[in-house]
Formats: sequence, C-alpha cells, structure tokens
Amino acid sequence: MEEPRLERPDDVLLAVERAGICGTDLHILSDPPRHPATPGCILGHEYVARVVECGRTVTTLEKGDRVVVDPNIPCGDCEFCRAGRTNLCRNLTALGIFLNGGLARYSVAPASALHKIAPDVAPERAVLAEPLSCIFAAYDKAPARPGDSVVILGAGPIGLAFILLYRKMGAGTIVAVEPRELRRRIASDLGADHVLDFQGDGQLSRIREVLPGGAHIVIDAAGTLLGPALEVVRPGGTVVLFGMVERTSAPVSQYDLTRKELTIVGSFIQTNTFPKVTEALRQKDFPIEKIISHSLPLGRIGEAFESMRKGLALKVILDPN
Repeated sequence: MEEPRLERPDDVLLAVERAGICGTDLHILSDPPRHPATPGCILGHEYVARVVECGRTVTTLEKGDRVVVDPNIPCGDCEFCRAGRTNLCRNLTALGIFLNGGLARYSVAPASALHKIAPDVAPERAVLAEPLSCIFAAYDKAPARPGDSVVILGAGPIGLAFILLYRKMGAGTIVAVEPRELRRRIASDLGADHVLDFQGDGQLSRIREVLPGGAHIVIDAAGTLLGPALEVVRPGGTVVLFGMVERTSAPVSQYDLTRKELTIVGSFIQTNTFPKVTEALRQKDFPIEKIISHSLPLGRIGEAFESMRKGLALKVILDPN
C-alpha cells in the first residue's frame, strides 16, 4: 500500500515506533471473522509513534513530538458524545479496525486522538498505553480500598495488567485464575498472591478456601465467566465485566443478585483515561512491559499471529523499522 498522506486539516502523519497485536486482531482474522472490520484495512490499534507532519489546523502538536494513540474516534454529535460518554458514541469508529491503523511504517490519525508521551518512556512500555487506558477505566468503576480482595478470571495480557494495577493501588489478596502455565507464571511475578489453574468447578472451591467470605471485586477478563464470577464474589461485592465474547450467554439468578446486593458493571474501552496512563508509564514501579513475551520486526507478523493462536505468546509487539 502507498504511504499515507494528510487529507484533512486536523490530520497528523505519524512514523510508527512500535505496534501491539490485540486479541481483537485475532478475532478479525479468524474464519469466519468474530469481529467486524473494514476489508483491506491496515490493522493495529495499539501503537506509539512520532509526529512527522501536521495538518494546517493542528496547534497542539509539532514535528518530532512523541505520541500514543487513542484509536477510538467518536462523532462528537450524538447524545452520548454530548453527555461526555464518548465510549458509547452511536457512530464510533476506530483506527486499526475500520480505518487504517498502526501495523505499518506510517499512519495518519486525527490530532484529537493523540496524546503526548515523555521521550524517556521506552517504546516497549508506551505501546501498551491503549490497553492500559481501558484497564484504568474499568478500575475507576471498581477501585480497591486498602485490603480489598480481588479475583481476576483470565490472566492474559489484560488480566495481567489488572493484577499489576490492583497491586499498585493497595489491594489485599489477589487471586488469578488461568489455564495456561505461561500466563500463571507471569501473574505470580506481577503480584498475584494465589494463581490457580482454571479447570472447572473444582477451582471455585479453591477460591473459597483462599477467600472464605468471597472476593470484594471480581474481574471477568475473558468475557465468558459471569457465572463463576457471581459464585466467588462476596455479598455487597462488585463484578466487572471487561472481556467481550458476543455470542456468550450465562444463566443468572436474579434472586441471588438482589439478596447479596451485588454490583455488576460493564466496562467498554475508555473515556479520558489517557492522561493517567501516560503518567503511570513514567513510573518505574509499574513494570507493565513484563506482559510482553515477543518483540519482532513487522515482517514477521505472520509468525506473531501464529504464536498467539497456539498460545505460545503472551503480548506481541512489532517494530516496523
């Protein structure tokens, strides 16, 4: 494909430093696809870049600035945008899904989607800004008070980032539940107190042994585990639904939800958390780069996808240079 050029006055031309592969990318490329996307679109919605050229109306950026990208572009006009809930925009589009994204040497994005990041933040950290922004948004819906117990169901890159954030924010006992050994090992390294191999109902009893009263907060990072989440949350606790699998359904006891006064919240992408993330990435005691298992040149993207499909990789980032 030809290198992109500025088309709108608020466009910014970017030279990509690093781009990450997300589970969403695997869903788009599956057969049949499990996520809608524009045919022929350049994938990659997680990336860090440097500004090469700015459109004539751009005043907040200049050539050489280093930026991370919010790929989700709201319309600004619908009732949700006007209410400040841009993540629920009726006309939301996204770089790397519906518009060309960051799995290339160059990318074009609107200036409103770009957030400056300090030069001293390594690209292997900065590239994780987008998924972190979504995790920070979910955390805001279920913040941990000192000592609160947390169960993370699914310790892929997202679940691991949740472990790291809840540990940093002062949570008490953190339990991670994950079937893959590689992910369990990293979960322990990032601060989980107990890491369990999820193999059905037997693990629920093990969680109850560790947390006899149940967990204050349960995160379903997989998108299919509402049932187990409701089993292990304590009365008055909160379940955060983060992972998304469209065709999944789970039986729910409305009586139990009411009797236990549970709070169940969904969390979809983010609104206004990028400033928090760019600051967190500067902090040395936030080793988010540990979730990266592979760093490869862009030319080996096929190998990267195959490793992820086989469960041999955790988080893969690609260097287009």
